[in-house]
Amino acid sequence: MVEIDIEQENKAIAREYKELLRISYQTLSEEDKKLIRKAFDVAVDAHKDQRRKSGEAYIFHPIAVAKIVAADIGLGATSIAAALMHDVVEDTPITVEDIERMFNPKIAKIVEGLTKIAQVKTDQDISMQAENFRKMLLTLNDDVRVILIKIADRLHNMMTMESMADYKQAKIASETLYIYAPLAHRLGLYNIKSQLEDLGLKYTEPAVYNDIVSKIKETKEEQDEYINSISTVLKESMDAEGIEYTIKGRPKSIYSIRRKMKAQNVSFDEVYDKFALRIIYKADPHDEKFLAWKIYSIVTDHYRPSPSRLRDWISSPKSTGYEALHITVMGPKGRWVEIQVRSERMDEIAEKGYAAHYKYKQGSSEENGLDIWLNLLKEALENSETNAVDFVEDFKLNLYSKEIYVFTPKGEIKSLPKGATSLDFAFSIHSEIGIRTRGTRVNGKLVPLNHVLNSGDQVEVITSPNQKPTAHWFDYVTTARAKNKIRNVLNENTKKIAEDGKEILHRKLRHLKIAFNENTINELVVFFKLKTSLDLFYRMGVGTIDNQKLKEFAAQKSNSFINFFKNKIKRSPNTAAPGDIQKHEINKDYDLLVFGKEEDKLDYKLSTCCNPIPGDDVFGFVTINEGIKVHKKDCPNAISMQSNYAYRIIPAKWIDSTQQDFKAVLKIMGMDTLGLTNELTKVISNNMHVNIQSISLSGDAGIFNGQITVIVQNNTILKKLIENIKKIDGIDKVTRVYQN
Repeated sequence: MVEIDIEQENKAIAREYKELLRISYQTLSEEDKKLIRKAFDVAVDAHKDQRRKSGEAYIFHPIAVAKIVAADIGLGATSIAAALMHDVVEDTPITVEDIERMFNPKIAKIVEGLTKIAQVKTDQDISMQAENFRKMLLTLNDDVRVILIKIADRLHNMMTMESMADYKQAKIASETLYIYAPLAHRLGLYNIKSQLEDLGLKYTEPAVYNDIVSKIKETKEEQDEYINSISTVLKESMDAEGIEYTIKGRPKSIYSIRRKMKAQNVSFDEVYDKFALRIIYKADPHDEKFLAWKIYSIVTDHYRPSPSRLRDWISSPKSTGYEALHITVMGPKGRWVEIQVRSERMDEIAEKGYAAHYKYKQGSSEENGLDIWLNLLKEALENSETNAVDFVEDFKLNLYSKEIYVFTPKGEIKSLPKGATSLDFAFSIHSEIGIRTRGTRVNGKLVPLNHVLNSGDQVEVITSPNQKPTAHWFDYVTTARAKNKIRNVLNENTKKIAEDGKEILHRKLRHLKIAFNENTINELVVFFKLKTSLDLFYRMGVGTIDNQKLKEFAAQKSNSFINFFKNKIKRSPNTAAPGDIQKHEINKDYDLLVFGKEEDKLDYKLSTCCNPIPGDDVFGFVTINEGIKVHKKDCPNAISMQSNYAYRIIPAKWIDSTQQDFKAVLKIMGMDTLGLTNELTKVISNNMHVNIQSISLSGDAGIFNGQITVIVQNNTILKKLIENIKKIDGIDKVTRVYQN
């Protein structure tokens, strides 16, 4: 029986290999196929005794990664070979030198880069994941293909996580949403980005994910019919014009629907643009723009466009290289529909990202937006002296930011993140210009350095050889590039003092019998409420941190991390320190929040960023100074915490919800009708276990807005109350408000 299984497995492996060659985006020569076959044989032999947690042969994983690299990202034979062998150095006796000897230095270098990412370790847990991300990005200096293969590896891992423990699923999914999806977006891999986001949501908020999936299935037939009704109208006109095209109906991703629901405080049914139409047309390069606007004319002949929602990324492509016309029109039944117009070339770039750019460059030496971005990223990586978490946060800010387009005095166009200032513009021209900026003019008028730019502005920078950045400049810029340059210039003046301060700190910690390592430095940075280790050393150097303050730190540290929580968490409620807030008496009559597999009853605080109440899905987060903080699983900060500090996450759940009361604030909007207040108070009063703490309603021109604060026992009662309020005639929207 085992022999038959192995035989079937070997046949399946052979089928997967043939499929890999068949779906390759690049045209493979005979030499390419020999190279891939050799890499396949090496990988099969190296992994022959390994199996994944699901029980299947391990070789299926590298083949799947190679298929994503070949078809979805569109890389060539070198990358496919490296993808097939991406785990052999980490997991088997084969070395990088062996690969270089068997293949070539290029493939060996890529595999080595992938191995370095997998093997990143630090001396302590703090910031380990952020440091891992920074090391991964540093591989851009060697070869961007390392990161592209790593993204493919992450996508396949996300597709095959069912057999993992829940906490591992949540950690990996959080990392994916925190860095890999934005990175795929920035490298132009929109299809992969959407898959990563949807899978991330599946494991971070499974109930929400499953609810949206089921509702999409329920409405699919109606949506298909609606898309066909628009397509039929447009096809007739485009056929008459002799345009060669295809029309695709594309549902919005599950993650983007969820994001709209949260951002607009609406239900699934209230999200109207849940799908888009994509028109992909054939065109010679010099006719692309003309045909795009011709299709725009056809679309708007039939459907009224929204001028404020027209996006022309053909005249001014995104810095990722993305090109398209996005038209939002009023379709049948009064629904807004987004129609995306792309040439076949634009569509390939949108789907394949980085790889497709090079197919269409055809030897051009002109730097495209993506190359410029990669060069800026390399520069930021080389010059960055911030701690890893700050670096990743800065980096993320510039990954997803929307773009504006501004002009130099000579009329050259520059793209900047939305919210960028005139000083950001100066640094985008050249770091030396930024450093010497004395003033800026926007559209001919002198403006402050922190003036926020808009698309279409023309910006002139006034420089002076005597000008130098000050610490205030950090408040004037938003881009990571400008921040890094300002930081580097300021740091040059403080490095010497900081070096002396580091020696002083080392000596004083030795005297206090405290180890001088990165963990201690991070704790000191937090203790003194600083941003970086450089700040800490500088303050030691100038003497603003004295011996007494270090002794206070030592006294706190003597309660080790574990003892601190044993003493503080296990403390009886009767001995709780005055001023401790939200400490819950352990009593069978009350709602209980329990932690971990053992369902321990521990002291905690409810976080103010998301204000959880009994019944909410929650987790505990072990803070350094405030014990356990409880957050909702969909808290705005959850992804960042689970990604960077997974080792501090404690599973938590509510049990025995009965008598204890919690406050919830509801925001209500609707049509102002006679007797509404009476009806509202009557409905609330008729709900058992609900008390009104305060109510305020105001009307204006037939519309009313109100806020009600109620006392409830748990989330189930609150949800029932919201449902009943929504049934009142005239009520349009009821949302729960989270107040800090």
